[in-house]
Amino acid sequence: MTMTADASLARQPATAADDLVVSVRGLEKHFPIKEGALQRVVGQVRAVDGVSFDIRRGETVGLVGESGCGKTTLGRCVAALSDPTGGGIYFGLSAQHRDRLDALLAVPEARRGEAERRALAEIEAAHRIDRLQGNAWRNFRRNCQVVFQDSFASLNPRHLVKDIVGRPLEVYREASGTALTERVVELLEQVGLGRQHLYRYPHQFSGGQRQRISIARALALNPEFIVLDEPTSALDVSVQAQILNLLHDLQQQRNLAYLFITHNLSVVRHMADRIVVMYLGRVAEAGPTEAIFDRPEHPYTGALLAANPDLTDDLDGAMRTLEGSVPDPARPPQGCRFHTRCPVVTPACGWEVDDVVRWLADREAGFDRLSGVERKDAFEADLVFEDDAAVAKLSAALRSDAVPMAMREATEALEVRGRKLHVRFRRVSEVELTPRGPHHEAACVRSGPLPV
Repeated sequence: MTMTADASLARQPATAADDLVVSVRGLEKHFPIKEGALQRVVGQVRAVDGVSFDIRRGETVGLVGESGCGKTTLGRCVAALSDPTGGGIYFGLSAQHRDRLDALLAVPEARRGEAERRALAEIEAAHRIDRLQGNAWRNFRRNCQVVFQDSFASLNPRHLVKDIVGRPLEVYREASGTALTERVVELLEQVGLGRQHLYRYPHQFSGGQRQRISIARALALNPEFIVLDEPTSALDVSVQAQILNLLHDLQQQRNLAYLFITHNLSVVRHMADRIVVMYLGRVAEAGPTEAIFDRPEHPYTGALLAANPDLTDDLDGAMRTLEGSVPDPARPPQGCRFHTRCPVVTPACGWEVDDVVRWLADREAGFDRLSGVERKDAFEADLVFEDDAAVAKLSAALRSDAVPMAMREATEALEVRGRKLHVRFRRVSEVELTPRGPHHEAACVRSGPLPV
């Protein structure tokens, strides 16, 4: 599979390239949709659909987006808790190998020569986490840890804190006996707990204390990289601040790399060096934290910022609301995936037949006579109705101000053919990330800052 989607996200300052810890390239994770007694696969939910970025030593990359955008699934893939459908996650690439990998992936698979295939296979065998074996796999596993959102569910209720935190040390034979106990005490003290907590069970602690235990367990093997999946969302505000400050201090002391997954923009602004904004399985915008907050280039990013009153002083009131629900990830919209909800949508954003069907579903009685859709492709189809009157009514409606102007301007054909209405929209490709500033990219057909 060719993995060129969002590959430009990997382009970062050359001065930092030698500090790469994790490189994500064209990552895909699809879940099958099964129906019937035989459980036949009838479709795929595209939870993650072509995502690329790098994480460097000592850096925090914030992964943000609405619920259902795929950020937790991506985090599980990066932590090797879920196998990707396509693309890859690479651990410990050098600058030279990273550049070589990008060059190889930019060549379509069908056009790769034998030497290119061999070079790609060598890099994957040494660095791609789902291809690692033996000591290489053990090295990745100990250097990539996870702190989960639910601190209670992630801790074994039947184990003492001494066993929970010390288990990684036992598995990797780092310590045993008295030395193991002292090492656990040292880890607990680093997260604000102590020796008195060794022989207690998880239910005897508060939510914040349990999360501290989870962090101590994650730190036990002195990892290079930690995936933080909503680590503070279930905690009180005061406890959130304690955990965030703890994570920041530990990062400074140990030069840790974090993938910080959250929906809280105030938190990610405090924690992240760079931000990746996801929508419906793809990257909508990515760049340095201050650039994202000061000059959002994608309307979805602007809408997320507008949802937080503390961050909306300079945003226009029109950007304060985001109407509609997230589309079905099994049938993501063509072109820009956000165009069905975008307040500044254009004719070039990717209008399709499904947009008409969705529009009909929200209309008054009279449009409920649609009996079928005969598709040529996503942009052209015949809408079949039960009677001529319904066809004429829809044809008139699609030419009126009842539909968005951008949708009308994107319509190339609208013909009544008996009880069928032939519709054809302008064909567009998936909107890719384009540069908007130093290491700042957005997947939007518009250029320049958002209109105010």
